[in-house]
Amino acid sequence: MIIAPFFVSVLILTILVTNSFGIATNAETKSAAISGGNLQSYVDDYDNNTTNKTRSAVTSELNLQSNYSVTDKFGIKKMYPTKPGGMEWYIDMINPKSDGFFSITDNYNITKQTDDSWRIDAPSVRMNAITPPGAEPWKNIEITGYAKVVSMSYPNNVTALDWSARGGRQNAVVPCEGTALHGGLYIDGSVGWKKEIWQHGGYTDERAKAKVTDPILGRWIGWKVVMYNINNDTAVKMQSYIDNKNTNYWVKVTDLVDDGGWFADSPDNIFYSANCGKAKDYIIINGGPIATFRSDKLVWDFKDLSVREIIPEEKIYNQP
Repeated sequence: MIIAPFFVSVLILTILVTNSFGIATNAETKSAAISGGNLQSYVDDYDNNTTNKTRSAVTSELNLQSNYSVTDKFGIKKMYPTKPGGMEWYIDMINPKSDGFFSITDNYNITKQTDDSWRIDAPSVRMNAITPPGAEPWKNIEITGYAKVVSMSYPNNVTALDWSARGGRQNAVVPCEGTALHGGLYIDGSVGWKKEIWQHGGYTDERAKAKVTDPILGRWIGWKVVMYNINNDTAVKMQSYIDNKNTNYWVKVTDLVDDGGWFADSPDNIFYSANCGKAKDYIIINGGPIATFRSDKLVWDFKDLSVREIIPEEKIYNQP
């Protein structure tokens, strides 16, 4: 059930054109940084080339008109309101690859289905929503997507769908960038969270494990993960939600806090070999420029993917 609507003033900043972030931009200056195959270069140079002046300019152009609406651009119920001045990314369902802020690692092909969803068939899927140049990285966010797993070539105990954020490139060449919080949904209907302190030797065991629904193979489900800092940025809360019947009825299935003591499960000699300067139970309070929709060894259809920066602790949807 939805709580009574908020009564807020609406501020609309109409500046030039709006891209998939709901950010009004100058197409020539903003898109140039990531056009012509330079997306990876943008990620590489993200921290070095961002100035306070550019950061301020991007922030001032945000479209704030829908922060407190109870549904997003696709009509999907929000768990938390969008942060005023915060970013919202929505996949372009007409032509996903036309969006300069969306990338598929290894550029795997996607095919449109008769129901207007898109299908991806690849051994290792990483679909990434990347923050635009000059913007704050993804940190306190709600990640949403609908998926239908068509087939699999892996056992049920491997995560089928994994929405993750709070890091950069997942690449063995730069292992210390590969921090992430992973909210996973398994083929058999189980869920859980893993923390990745570095790639590949910094994974923890899984927490908040639970069997929450019937097997998901062959049917549409909605999957949301939420992550935000608490306790003056000393700890992280993680939640996940499922729309089990594809009816926009969301149920919270995990609620987890990392305030220390959640250790990587690799031996010390492996964990510290990356020289990342992080404790073995490092709490990922940092943000990162990439949010990822991930799968392994699956064929699946997807639609209505989004990432939104949220106001923590201010729920707008009363889930069961």
